[in-house]
Amino acid sequence: MSDHVLGVAMNGVTGRMGYRQHLTRSILAIREAGGVPLPDGSRIIPEPVLVGRSERKLREIADQHGIERWTTDLDSVLSDDRISVYFDAQITHAREAAVRAAIAAGKHIYVEKPTASTLSSALELAKLARDAGVRNGVVQDKLFLPGLLKLRRLVESGFFGKILSVRGEFGYWVFEGDWQPAQRPSWNYRAEEGGGMVLDMFPHWHYVLEHLFAPVRTVTAKVATHIPERWDEEGRAYQATADDSAYGIFELEGGIIAQINSSWNVRVNRDELVEFQVDGTHGSAVAGLRTCRVQHRASTPKAVWNPDLEDPSSYREQWDEVPDNTEFPNGFRAQWEGFLRHVVLDTPFPHDLLSGARGLQMAEAGLRSAQNGHTVELDEVTLT
Repeated sequence: MSDHVLGVAMNGVTGRMGYRQHLTRSILAIREAGGVPLPDGSRIIPEPVLVGRSERKLREIADQHGIERWTTDLDSVLSDDRISVYFDAQITHAREAAVRAAIAAGKHIYVEKPTASTLSSALELAKLARDAGVRNGVVQDKLFLPGLLKLRRLVESGFFGKILSVRGEFGYWVFEGDWQPAQRPSWNYRAEEGGGMVLDMFPHWHYVLEHLFAPVRTVTAKVATHIPERWDEEGRAYQATADDSAYGIFELEGGIIAQINSSWNVRVNRDELVEFQVDGTHGSAVAGLRTCRVQHRASTPKAVWNPDLEDPSSYREQWDEVPDNTEFPNGFRAQWEGFLRHVVLDTPFPHDLLSGARGLQMAEAGLRSAQNGHTVELDEVTLT
């Protein structure tokens, strides 16, 4: 048997997420571990080829990690038969044209979300990939994090009984950039460059809700730009044109109600930067990125509302930790390994471009709901 060496063009690895999570902690980590093992004993060996606009940054990364090939010429990569997979972690408005060209070149596609700027464009990319017969996937990393894997274990075991509701809190304070540097790039706050909380986070919440609980049927949302002026990477003041906070209510199939608040203007008073509380008839759970706590109905204390007396209860201490019971790899790496197996073996991979389009549909519905004040129903998204 022989190993499967796959050339992987990686566009956008000079950015923080592309470099840290996708290049160093995923592709290079897989390669250093000897590849992705397959049932027949062979392995998939990814060979990265770096693509981007900055020759200096690409050369520095390549030299630091011993990567032989890098280029600023995307066309030369797409015309190279040694490259099987095209990965894109560019900013949103630059992604669509590059992915379209990669599909036309017959490359398998793996991209960050959102896959395009509009639902119609996202669906067109999914159709092009289907018609070209190329494997395709969208990064849906949060499903592979320890906290949500534990939550999935609870759902699949029937722990909750009938699930009633899901409540999510996400966010942290992003400095405005004047007296302390901002932790997020300035384009995140410019709608004309694909920025905004809804476009960034609603696709995440969509795949979490869809894959863990049930399909999303309606969206009601309110958005805000709470901080209208920020300072960019060069210290120049600019007007924020994109929403920096979003408050959503989502009705899922079967009557589950989900409420998720997302904000870059909130100071954290919880155990993790994102937490989901799931309440059911038989039990409840609170899951973050790494941990998950539960309270079964048999051990639920009887809370009594009395504002005239000090409450002696320590509510957090009344919950139990869900044990790890296994080793949890980096979530981005775990999904990369699944996608590489999908490319070589055609194993099932539900996180495709159509799934990504459904996430964009929910984001567009959220913006539309916020604009007109109405609940928006989601039609079924299919490829014709």
